[in-house]
Amino acid sequence: MIYSYYPGCTLKDRAKPLDVNARSALKAMGIELKELDTWQCCGAVYPQASDEIASRLSAVRALSDAENGKLVTLCSACHHVLKRTNYDWNQDTDFKVKATNYLKPETPYDGSTQVIHVLELIRDEIGFENLKKMVVNPLTGRKIGAFYGCMVLRPGKALAFDDPENPTIIEDFIKALGAEPVKYAYRNECCGAYVALEDKSAAETQVDRALNSAVRAGCEELITACPLCLYNLVHNATANKLPVKYFTELLAEALGVKEGE
Repeated sequence: MIYSYYPGCTLKDRAKPLDVNARSALKAMGIELKELDTWQCCGAVYPQASDEIASRLSAVRALSDAENGKLVTLCSACHHVLKRTNYDWNQDTDFKVKATNYLKPETPYDGSTQVIHVLELIRDEIGFENLKKMVVNPLTGRKIGAFYGCMVLRPGKALAFDDPENPTIIEDFIKALGAEPVKYAYRNECCGAYVALEDKSAAETQVDRALNSAVRAGCEELITACPLCLYNLVHNATANKLPVKYFTELLAEALGVKEGE
């Protein structure tokens, strides 16, 4: 099965191994990711002003270019921007009209593309039980905590990814790979996000709070689905440091196709 794929900037550059492992793992599961030919940066941060049009146009282009009405992404930030832009397109007539006039007045985007995070793809179109059957290197004996962060979960109505207060998708993913998922209090809180660029101490506070909570709960390692969370959890921890991996690394490892660190 072939899906249109939006990689995003981070996974095409500094975090390329995360993309490589995802492609290898999904190929082993019978899925091919077909990268959009002319994708551009999604903007990374969703604009809070409803009349901000230009910064959402690259997302609209990607949505319009997706084939078969489905667009897959690995990055929680890209997923956030693409899915909220799609939601706005279908809810906000003013945005839809103005964006159409900027882009393709004669052949406007019809709003039908479904934005799918790879975790959603595994849960909803493959199934965790089927994933479990594909595992060749089960992660037996490993106690792994999920760090959701905030962008993949909120706002809940627009993203419709999982319960924003009590998500389970990554724990179910961990269990399917043969490991023991460990829940802890701060798994769906902000990692400090881009504030780390101007106030490192604020990010350190957020990260330490999450890691302390994870250690107390018995986590021995963490996984996340957001490159920014991965960066902050690794580089802005001041105590109780834990190994942190991207979810695609564990997926490739369990399927026996991991290609690099």
